[in-house]
Amino acid sequence: MRKWMSFPHKEGKVSRQAHADFPPEGIYEREVGRAGFFGPATHMHHSHAPTGWSSWEGPLRPRAFDLNELDKVTSSPWSAPTVLHNAHCQFRIWTLDQKMDYLARNGDGDDLLFVHEGAGELFCDYGHMSIRDGDYVVIPRATSWRIEPAVSMTMLLIEATNGSYQLPEKGLVGPHAIFDEAMLDVPALDEAFKAQQGEVETRVVIKRRGALSTVTYPFNPLDAIGWHGNHSVARINWRDIRPLMSHRYHLPPSAHTTFVAERFVVCTFVPRPIESDPGALKVPFYHNNDDYDEVLFYHAGDFFSRDNIKAGMITFHPSGFTHGPHPKAFAAGQAYAKKFTDEVAVMIDTRDALEVGEQLGKVEWTGYVDSWKPKTA
Repeated sequence: MRKWMSFPHKEGKVSRQAHADFPPEGIYEREVGRAGFFGPATHMHHSHAPTGWSSWEGPLRPRAFDLNELDKVTSSPWSAPTVLHNAHCQFRIWTLDQKMDYLARNGDGDDLLFVHEGAGELFCDYGHMSIRDGDYVVIPRATSWRIEPAVSMTMLLIEATNGSYQLPEKGLVGPHAIFDEAMLDVPALDEAFKAQQGEVETRVVIKRRGALSTVTYPFNPLDAIGWHGNHSVARINWRDIRPLMSHRYHLPPSAHTTFVAERFVVCTFVPRPIESDPGALKVPFYHNNDDYDEVLFYHAGDFFSRDNIKAGMITFHPSGFTHGPHPKAFAAGQAYAKKFTDEVAVMIDTRDALEVGEQLGKVEWTGYVDSWKPKTA
């Protein structure tokens, strides 16, 4: 057995409450913590912004990529470009503009599909469901599936390699907070599902250990006549998420956790009121999340803590340095200039270091590391 060392201590001028009521001389609060906001933490108060660097050398740096510029149109999820990856997480982006004429099956882990743009029909072992922009679709490992897009669809594919997706424990707020499990939709054995069945030669392309195998049947194996149980494809849309909020305290990103895998979490930031208490921090706090790499995919809206970021981009903050809002966003938060956030973003926090995909270099915004510098006249 082991436990974190615990010695709560105060030194110098501090606020009694984290993220609120800062001393005038130390408005720049920085959280130094462990275990992704769940472990011990210290809150430093600084006279300068912790992101106020004047230059940066070496490979560790904040990075941003415009995935809109990436060539990602392909008929196969397995050939979609890899954005970031490690041994436990494979993050791809995929544009599908034609009906899949085969079934995909992932033997390496669960897939989480997030529909960024477009709409279509998903057919799988469990039946049929319509999917649209903003949908998360959990596809359990070894499920056979295909998509028929109604219009071109762009999707994130986040693989829990050798793992599975579960829901977070919601603790004091109870199981119905954030979203009720009754909001999870499952496929139906409806007329559309029955209509696609038949004695039609069908290929199933299976990915296992990164390699592809093709199994051909003289019939469509999506031929279920019934099923029962609690293991299925499931869908939830970000519009169904009711975020935890406090008008007096800026909640950490972990409060917005949507799915949990073995070595990473997926969080969703959706529109919400901004903290109204005069002493409360109103933008994301500066922090050293030194046990996790942080990735944000920007889906829609006005991304209030970032400048020059648009939908379809990602930011990547490897662990090891302080993250935080851009200067303009911090100043707007102090002035309480905005009363409501208008953003939808998907965050992935990984316990293990992420590698950047081979194709990402050509769509990188190399000036992102300098975007915290004060603007000169």
